[in-house]
Amino acid sequence: MRMGTPKALLAIPPADTFVSRLIATFREAGISDPLVVGRPDDRPLQLEVSRCGAALIVNTEADTGGQLSSLLTGLASLDHTGIRGLMVAPVDAPLVQPATVRTLLAVFEGTLAPIVRPRYAARHGHPVVFSRAVFDQLRQADPSRGAKAVVRAHEAAIADVDVDDPGVLADIDTPASYRALFGCDPRPPQS
Repeated sequence: MRMGTPKALLAIPPADTFVSRLIATFREAGISDPLVVGRPDDRPLQLEVSRCGAALIVNTEADTGGQLSSLLTGLASLDHTGIRGLMVAPVDAPLVQPATVRTLLAVFEGTLAPIVRPRYAARHGHPVVFSRAVFDQLRQADPSRGAKAVVRAHEAAIADVDVDDPGVLADIDTPASYRALFGCDPRPPQS
């Protein structure tokens, strides 16, 4: 835990956490029931997700499966008739704007590309939409390579969406990256 507290519970001043900001962003963009994937023993995350009125999906493979296990846990809980795609946002990228999420959803609906991802300043970011067409490939992906192998396999068919949102690139992975964005050390939210 190099940030001193779980990333999902880090503060975004003045009163958000990473996870509460993402939940609010997705809702504002029209996703009424965003899901959060977390560890079975993460009671503080469970409480925060509940406080936000969202659902937590438990990833029992969190310690052994890497990021891909979280994606697959979410996929397993959602994959039923009628689901055409899955939008994935890592919790350490909480600054994406609702307009960007709406744009990605509209491009996905309009193209049904296998993968839709945002691009800002010629760099790819998050969140990413995976269509049903790649669900089985995600399930079969090598955990050590994660979803990147699936993305690379579909590079020619990906819908890259240019957005005016630097938040798609804001990967807050270290205390230094947190300080650069918020001007202070990583900290839990104020109670």
